[in-house]
Amino acid sequence: MQQSRGMIESTRKQIYHSENHMGTNYYAHEATSECPTCHHNPAKPLHIGKSSSGWVFALHTIPEDNLTSLDDWVSYLRSDSITIKDEYGDHVSLDALLEVIMNRGRPESQHMTPEWLRQNHAEIGPNNLARHPIGDHCAGHGTGTWSMTPGYFC
Repeated sequence: MQQSRGMIESTRKQIYHSENHMGTNYYAHEATSECPTCHHNPAKPLHIGKSSSGWVFALHTIPEDNLTSLDDWVSYLRSDSITIKDEYGDHVSLDALLEVIMNRGRPESQHMTPEWLRQNHAEIGPNNLARHPIGDHCAGHGTGTWSMTPGYFC
């Protein structure tokens, strides 16, 4: 049973990562609160943002933690006490995360019809990606393929 569960989990990760149809959330974990014996970390990880196929990266803005720009996040994530993981528990280097944030794109934007844009409260962004207009769902657009996004993520 354990082997089957492991195979299912591995297949699930391959599908989500390779097809990239689902969103992937990224988190910053504080290593300072990790148990040295069992590696359990009772501290709640900080949500960095979400990568969704066809959209600019949604970089989470957290003003109470002084994380309101990509530069703020990069400074915070460079700390030796921070480990970056995706929602599947895989470790992600800062360079790999920055690649996901800054070098996104699609070959075409055919799916972004006026109706699709209206239904998704979106506008056409850089590199044939969708993004939310500045407002309730977007605190600001980055200079590249990301936007600063406040509030709750799913």
